[in-house]
Amino acid sequence: MAGNYDFVVAQDGTGNFTSIQKAIDACKAFPDTRVIIFVKNGIYKEKLQVPSCNSQLSIIGESTEKTIISYNDYFDKINRGRNSTFYTYTLLVQANDFRLENITVENTAGAVGQAVALHVEGDRCVFHNCRFLGNQDTVYAAGKFSCQYFSNCFIEGTTDFIFGEATALFEKCEIHCKVDSYITAASTPEGKPFGFVFLNCKLTAADGVKKAYLGRPWRIYAKVAYLNCEIGSFICPEGWHNWSKPDSEKTTYFAEYNNSGQGADTRQRIPWSKKLNDKEASKFNKDNIFTLLGWETSSAKKWYISDLTE
Repeated sequence: MAGNYDFVVAQDGTGNFTSIQKAIDACKAFPDTRVIIFVKNGIYKEKLQVPSCNSQLSIIGESTEKTIISYNDYFDKINRGRNSTFYTYTLLVQANDFRLENITVENTAGAVGQAVALHVEGDRCVFHNCRFLGNQDTVYAAGKFSCQYFSNCFIEGTTDFIFGEATALFEKCEIHCKVDSYITAASTPEGKPFGFVFLNCKLTAADGVKKAYLGRPWRIYAKVAYLNCEIGSFICPEGWHNWSKPDSEKTTYFAEYNNSGQGADTRQRIPWSKKLNDKEASKFNKDNIFTLLGWETSSAKKWYISDLTE
């Protein structure tokens, strides 16, 4: 795939565009074959949108640490009422079959409330070897019928920094807590087989963090599972929180399996969380999740699963 790009973005003028958004806007709508944009190192201060017409689009950075998409919107700055959070994104992905690789996406607003770095609504979207940096609400995984896959990514934040209704699979990712708060706030719709699934991930924290939760239910049918993850001592013994919604204890699905580390001890977990047995845990594998959600019928399967570089 090296060098096989439709457009190159470079701030020094050596590419087709100096702006990532201009490159996106130049892409064919609903293409028959995948469109690939290569982005050279640089800090691109842009608020980006990948609209639904730009399906089958890949944006690939030169390097994760030096190819950076940066913006600084936040709730009060947007000032559009109670739903302002959903306009604070640095990168908005509405297209299906999108792929982002080797890029950092950051919201630099700071600790000023809700400030989204990545807002993704599309289905069959993949994020590989990326960093998502922010504070509250860093990654919004949206879409009632959408599934997203995060592979070898770094995601940091403060409160509810991975949230939404999509099925999102996080594999071999580092999840980094910056303060004592909540990692996930899932709003999984009733009846959806999976919500947020963390496989073989590592949960880390900044110095001084001593009481973080694995998650709380944004909506009462929230589903979150951690399997084979390394969990630091900063995760509190009870593990999960009901967000002051007692009724949610009957409907949420908060689960753990075969995790390691000082924060993985489940003996003091809240009684309404689930300790998976081997049979139950076997359902939480990549192939099964993607098959149940229709990915096995997609011609893009090669792009999303087998073609990822470790």
